[in-house]
Amino acid sequence: MAAGLKPSTTLAEQVDLLRSRGMLIDDALALQWLTNVSYYRMSAYWYPARRFDAMGARADDFVPGTSFADAAALYEADRKLRALTHDGMERIEVTLRTRIGNLLCDADPLAYANPVMFRPGFEHAQWMGLARKRIARAGRSNEAIKHYQSKYDGEFPFWVLAEVLDFADISKLYEGLPSRSQQEIAEGLNFAVDLSQLSVTQQRKVKKQHPLVRWLEQLTVVRNMGAHHARLWNKSFAPAPTAALRTQTDLLTLPEGQSERMFGVLTVMAHALRTTSPETTWPQKVAALIRESFLPNPLVESTALGLPEDWDGCF
Repeated sequence: MAAGLKPSTTLAEQVDLLRSRGMLIDDALALQWLTNVSYYRMSAYWYPARRFDAMGARADDFVPGTSFADAAALYEADRKLRALTHDGMERIEVTLRTRIGNLLCDADPLAYANPVMFRPGFEHAQWMGLARKRIARAGRSNEAIKHYQSKYDGEFPFWVLAEVLDFADISKLYEGLPSRSQQEIAEGLNFAVDLSQLSVTQQRKVKKQHPLVRWLEQLTVVRNMGAHHARLWNKSFAPAPTAALRTQTDLLTLPEGQSERMFGVLTVMAHALRTTSPETTWPQKVAALIRESFLPNPLVESTALGLPEDWDGCF
């Protein structure tokens, strides 16, 4: 039989509960936060301070010295990380739309509608159905969509369509491109693979599909999590392969084998942004946030972000 749901509690009861479990807590500070950020949402940030019981499971009470102020500071650091990630993702998403569009439109502004332009295994009809949904969603408020619907019988060149596509749509479209096209776009973003450093099997995989495909999947997940205000600190994502990208000196700091923590995401983003925005200070801002707001916090371990020992300067 399923257990009953826990009863709701008042803010004062939440404060008393945290104090009874050993948290150092200032009532005014805690009430301010819990009024605006739910107890449930905040609990992810003090979770690492819950002690382990004799069976190795997390207990409800906290290790000595745990403070609500540290949890609040960690929440704020994570919020700033989401903001920085969103800023970087915007530029990467726009440049990816543009570069795919430039490649496809070289043949025809409507080349994206031709399945011959894509690899045989790509579910082109399904992607086109998704694109039509995006157009319908934007049609009532997007003046360009209205214009092309009325004047060109609903035929939309890629540069118009691209403005209503999601990052996931663009990522899937990139995955559907032939290998040579994937490589052209990836190398334009300075993701060049030195095949001579890879095994024969690894070379075969890269020639079949550029590793940027899997990385764009991971970036899409991170982008969507940030857009929905989800926690990025201490999160694991579907792993993305690193062997091929590590053949570049600038990406040698990626973990061996695969990457599933924010360090890998931030490293790849910083690498792309140096190409798309040569004067960007984004990498330095990310490094400063980690150095000044995350690592000094007693609730933070470097492994929660996937940081290597010599991480500083990697971005």
